[in-house]
Amino acid sequence: MQNFGLQQTLTQTTKMSPAQIQLIKMLELPSIELNQRINEELQENPALEEGRDPIDDLTIDDSTIDEEGYMPDDGYDDGRQRDPLQNDEFNYEQYVSDDETPSYLLQPQYSAADEDQREVPIIGGSSLIEELKSQVYLTNMTKPERHIAKWVLGNIDDDGYLRRTTEQLVDDLMFQEQLTVTDEEMASIVQQIKSFDPPGIASYDLQECLMTQLKRKEQTDSVVLAYQILENHFEAFSKHHFDRIKQRLHCTDEQFQAAVQEIIRLNQKPANAFTGSVYESQRESIIPDFSIEERDDELFVVLNTGDIPELHVSREYSQMLADYSAMKQTPETKQATQFIRSKLDAARWFIDAIQQRNDTLMKTMTAILKFQYDFFLDGEVTSLKPMVLQDIANRTGFDVSTISRVSNSKYVGTRFGIFPLKYFFSEKMENAEGDEISTREIKKLLQELIDAEDKKAPLTDEQLVEVLKVHGYPIARRTVAKYRDQLGYAVARLRKSV
Repeated sequence: MQNFGLQQTLTQTTKMSPAQIQLIKMLELPSIELNQRINEELQENPALEEGRDPIDDLTIDDSTIDEEGYMPDDGYDDGRQRDPLQNDEFNYEQYVSDDETPSYLLQPQYSAADEDQREVPIIGGSSLIEELKSQVYLTNMTKPERHIAKWVLGNIDDDGYLRRTTEQLVDDLMFQEQLTVTDEEMASIVQQIKSFDPPGIASYDLQECLMTQLKRKEQTDSVVLAYQILENHFEAFSKHHFDRIKQRLHCTDEQFQAAVQEIIRLNQKPANAFTGSVYESQRESIIPDFSIEERDDELFVVLNTGDIPELHVSREYSQMLADYSAMKQTPETKQATQFIRSKLDAARWFIDAIQQRNDTLMKTMTAILKFQYDFFLDGEVTSLKPMVLQDIANRTGFDVSTISRVSNSKYVGTRFGIFPLKYFFSEKMENAEGDEISTREIKKLLQELIDAEDKKAPLTDEQLVEVLKVHGYPIARRTVAKYRDQLGYAVARLRKSV
């Protein structure tokens, strides 16, 4: 027998305001992409205009300016005591206020002294993600699918892997973009991305990555055998049980060795191939998002605003809203008022998001500079301190996810070269003296040891453990294997040359 009745339940949900969603997207954009995004918004929103606000050319009564240099009713929130992702609400009447004097200017006070200082280009490989995004337009995806595909590309890690399942991507898309797709639709988009160059990109794991590359090669006998090894005997191959594999595949030593050579020549990290000879013709200038400058023996951060224009809310649209609001409200005037108000709202959110983006980026990079000050002075890897996202989150008061978004796809120019912000984040470990050191320091030494080894008798992981211990780094063999793999080196047996 069924019982019918009312039941009350309490659930907690996270709802982000349009301003928060706008800011999240802005934080992820490097300077070059931000400029493109601004141009798109200028074309789509007539209430957003480029250039200085005409009212800024009027004479301002100094008595209206407070001791910190801000006008009390200018609508500008400098974010000095707020989280950049807090829920902001705007009063529509501020669009039609008679004494409204908004600044709406995107050029920050911390811009460089001149244009030459703001742009410090170096020659480097074209962004992998940018190259992949360009390939999206070579598919038959619809416009909404292309948008999702470009979002998926942002989940590819530094090695070129997409280590998120279809279900996880669907959930992330809903939370971050408020877009709903089915598992089948997401799987179809991901599958098309996996057909992009370089081969193996967006693979879920190493096995899929290597097999994908073999599929693209000419199907010779050695390639076919190599594919069978990876498809059916991957675990045994990883553990170097070669005799067992040869028995099961009924192949000779020569055939097996030829197949192994095909596998060795494959790229374990597809993202690395992007900066290789295949893409050498696509090299272009990299413009850093920040630069570190020295004045009076002090280092400080400069945010590269490049060609980012000044923006302001359209005075014409603000006046239109005032005129329509004063009219007798009919269905037509209500619809027009709602349209104008939505455009003004979107323009204000957009401007505020960019200003908050700049403030958040500056605060985050300044915290990184202070944390890694010794490195920015001498450029030595050994000067890098162990630093994780939480360290910078604690110093800035931002959430770890905010620090992660700021650090992604951003670069800083120094007198020692241009570095991705991710370069400064690393795990920590204690050396023989008990001092905390960055794992990047250990990896640097490990790389030097492998590069200098006798290729006819390469160092095994156990031998590397002993050498590192002599240098004052007592770490386990499995940790050495992990770092060696991250550096892109195969095991000793596969590094051996005849």
